Amino acid sequence: MLFYAETPLKFAFSKRLIGEEEASLKVQDSQKKVFSILGVPFDGTSTYQPGARFGPMLLRESSYNFEGYNLYLDKKLDTEFYDLGDVQTVPGNFKKTCHQVQFSVQELVDHGYVPLVIGGDHSISYPVTRALDIGTASVIHLDAHTDLRDDYAGEKYSHATVMRRISELKPENIIQIGIRSSSPEEVQYARENSLIQFTARDVNKNLDQVVDYLAALEGPLYVTVDMDVLDPAYAPSVGTPAPGGLNPLELETLILSLKDKDVLGLDVVEASSSSVGDVTSINAAKVLLDFLFLQ
Repeated sequence: MLFYAETPLKFAFSKRLIGEEEASLKVQDSQKKVFSILGVPFDGTSTYQPGARFGPMLLRESSYNFEGYNLYLDKKLDTEFYDLGDVQTVPGNFKKTCHQVQFSVQELVDHGYVPLVIGGDHSISYPVTRALDIGTASVIHLDAHTDLRDDYAGEKYSHATVMRRISELKPENIIQIGIRSSSPEEVQYARENSLIQFTARDVNKNLDQVVDYLAALEGPLYVTVDMDVLDPAYAPSVGTPAPGGLNPLELETLILSLKDKDVLGLDVVEASSSSVGDVTSINAAKVLLDFLFLQ
């Protein structure tokens, strides 16, 4: 068994490790980017709508709804990636889950993989970024909320504090996109620490400006996508839905603007679907597929 991982339904189109690769888990060609999907079925910090623990399972199921060809890119999905299962989380215990996620992601990186993580509530992004060297990276954060509170309901580690904790890891900068909900404390923190923010209205009124900004970024990136960045019309099954959000075409355009970027890792979180065919999981699976098509 790989570190803390189990073996659920695999993400569509993922390859299988065989022979020497399966025995060692190491990427054989160190010059090639190889991606690994890792699920984190944890929603222990959810405060409104629970269910993100089912996100990895239903996102994987939704992935079988798609073609292995992208019409807009005129490209078959030939990216090398593997679905290596789920972290064994500890329900209700963020500290232990955080340790196991960080250990698992670090092991993936040590074996030569770029981690693609499926949540789970947004708190799981913190141990993922702790496992990566993000000191020189820009963090692209797509979300309805700024998630910059120092604590929420007395807790330092939460879906509502995750970007505050990540900011303390001192990334090069943080770019927040789709924002439409914040507190005065968070607004002040963002201003004092020079975070870049594009609200949902900014995206709606001038999408090209946001795309141009992302396209001009240099250096490594980490990308975290909270599915509540979409309007609840397109993603109703999320932990904290907020009206006035992005539509799927806008989100697709933003993801595709990351072409040729050096992405250290990516997570897709907060899909709390409870049934097969739920539109939230379908849109979440598409985010991951769009990114894989770019590689």
